[in-house]
Amino acid sequence: MIANNIFKAIGDFFTNVLFTPFNSIRFMDNWWLQSTVSWIFIAITFAAFFYWLGELRKYKKAGNE
Repeated sequence: MIANNIFKAIGDFFTNVLFTPFNSIRFMDNWWLQSTVSWIFIAITFAAFFYWLGELRKYKKAGNE
């Protein structure tokens, strides 16, 4: 029963708090704003991925595992 309440609390937090800005963007008729937010997230993901690959390359050259 407690586990069920924890998952409900997590679901409510994401739905009512974290997704609120996306709900406001979703109801706009501005396609450019909606796409810009998506492209910003894509750019952040690619930057983190390439940073991670660079760190892996450094560890591989150093011989650490």
